[in-house]
Amino acid sequence: MALDMGMFETINPSRFITFTIPSPPLSHHDHHNDNHLLRVAVLDSPIQLSDSLAQPQVALMFVPKHREHDWTFSTESGHLQLLLSCHQFSRLILIGDEPTTDDSPDLPITTKHDSFDQKSLEDSVKPLVIALSRKFCFDKNGIYNVPLLSYEDNVVSSVVLEKCVGDFAGEMLVEDVEIESEGGCRKREFRRRLRFKRMPNLVQTEVKLVPEAAISLDSVKIGGKVRFRPHIGVLVHVYLVPMVASCALIGSYIGERIRFGFRPKALCVGVGGGALVSFLRTQLDFEVVGVEMDEVVLRVARQYFGLEDGEFLQISVGDAIEFLEKLARQIVGKNPDSFGACSLKDGNFLDNSDRVDNKFDVIMVDLDSGDTRNGTSAPPVEFVRKDVLLAARLILSDFGIFVMNVIPPNRSFYDMLIQEFREVFQELYEIDVGNEENFVLIATGLSIVSLGSDCENAFGKKLRLLISGEYMDSIRKI
Repeated sequence: MALDMGMFETINPSRFITFTIPSPPLSHHDHHNDNHLLRVAVLDSPIQLSDSLAQPQVALMFVPKHREHDWTFSTESGHLQLLLSCHQFSRLILIGDEPTTDDSPDLPITTKHDSFDQKSLEDSVKPLVIALSRKFCFDKNGIYNVPLLSYEDNVVSSVVLEKCVGDFAGEMLVEDVEIESEGGCRKREFRRRLRFKRMPNLVQTEVKLVPEAAISLDSVKIGGKVRFRPHIGVLVHVYLVPMVASCALIGSYIGERIRFGFRPKALCVGVGGGALVSFLRTQLDFEVVGVEMDEVVLRVARQYFGLEDGEFLQISVGDAIEFLEKLARQIVGKNPDSFGACSLKDGNFLDNSDRVDNKFDVIMVDLDSGDTRNGTSAPPVEFVRKDVLLAARLILSDFGIFVMNVIPPNRSFYDMLIQEFREVFQELYEIDVGNEENFVLIATGLSIVSLGSDCENAFGKKLRLLISGEYMDSIRKI
């Protein structure tokens, strides 16, 4: 069916159209294949211009070579995240190789260093771009003005280990990647990642990989014969280190509990691949309870990310809000048996005999919003309702902290979040992760008396050795 080019003369919020065209001459594609096609995807922003008289802007982006199968470029959700990362544009045209439907067992590997002549391809598709944005591609002087955007990340090469579907998370994949080392050093870095198709540009879990055998990294490559294992003793996901650094606020309290023979207790809401729960248990000797909605995610965490059940790590499968509210009801004595039916995996149950033991020194929330229409955001709006925050405070120990990873879609969301917290908690603190995206919000039930002594005790010293002291020192009261 012929495409009506007239439809592109207006911006229709959230309209998403894809089609294929023959690969033009002078492109980066294989010219020996006369049947080679390019996939063209056009997405209009769901956000309408505040100034109705302003001319919408259009941008063009080429899919990096060998990345056409990547959900970032092959799905509407990935396309939307690319568009929303450039707020000034009302339409993003994405052009790349058509993803093949080959069911070959060979796993696809992408390589960063494979490049192509973008200028030649841009010239080749310029008539198409004009046809797709005729009213918007020229400035007031009649000069062609469609910026060519480039996609940059730190992935050198990658290989997909598994794709699967969870009841709640939906389609997901596990991949091993080699990334560019920071600072331009030549040290090779390998990671394992979990990503969801509904938000493919967001890495849900990332852990460091090391070869199972002691060999030189110079001979190792992703997708080769060398087997890797996850290294759970170090945190590499950018916001997890500051989340753990928040424990410095109550370092003296945690240190005293340890000195008197008690394990500090943490509740992790949102387990994902398990990097945070594993680190708290193995490196900081916490007793950890995790809550995860999707059993397939937990299976992936155990199979690929080193998550191990044990005496001091228990995982509950279920809704996090219901989990908090049931435990809060038990603590206030309204329904003591309601939480007893909420079983933990592998036959483990929380001890209902002593309500004090069911309080936590640290509660850490790492949940993203399932609504991608306005881009990446965290936490879900329903998780910051006053009744949910009150339940969280009830299950905190007197000197405990409530820690949340926040990705605000806008400033008003963050201001609303802070206001909701102020109505429930005594004090608020913040760590700016420094990536222009994440903040770690920390709430306390009681006032923090002193920060200085936290680094003097054994727990504070251990914490500083394990993670960046920079984040511990950047905790700011708000």
